[in-house]
Amino acid sequence: MNLELTSERLFLRPLSDVDLDFAIALLTDPEVAKYVGGVYTVEEVIEELPLVVRRCGGGCIGVWCVIDRETGEKLGTSVLLPMPIEEDDTNWDLVVGDEIPDCEIEIGYILKKSAWGKGYATEACARLMRFAFEETPLQELVATIDEENSASENVLKKTGFTFEGMGRAYAELIPIFRLTRQQWLARNAGTA
Repeated sequence: MNLELTSERLFLRPLSDVDLDFAIALLTDPEVAKYVGGVYTVEEVIEELPLVVRRCGGGCIGVWCVIDRETGEKLGTSVLLPMPIEEDDTNWDLVVGDEIPDCEIEIGYILKKSAWGKGYATEACARLMRFAFEETPLQELVATIDEENSASENVLKKTGFTFEGMGRAYAELIPIFRLTRQQWLARNAGTA
């Protein structure tokens, strides 16, 4: 399975140890981290990176680095990860082995501020959805947003996700969105 993915403007590759400096810059920025669990310290990013670069399910579950194809600039990350319900962060113990975890898989993304408003989140999300539904056995994806994050809500709606209602995730009651393989196939018939 090829885990290096391309779209019109983006290149997505598995996040690795070489991305430490970028991860630090991304996760220590208060504006970037506002809707993704809050700001990390440099020490926390260094400590967590070995977990964050883990992959499972033949590599199809994990974190990708989102890169501008033309310039090579790292723009952010996009993920397919187990959605935490009663924990406030991903349970990295589930991201091990060759099997896909027996839980809901969440799609998500974090972009640095200079990449906001340019359609990169929509493009990265759409490419990772295509990967999930064309190359993995996943039958559905879920997504969550902070209620105040209308930009992410717009990304999810543009890519075909449906608002399901308020539900438990990240140890709180938050908006949940869902997209099934059948919905994705119907939406993308003739364009894949």
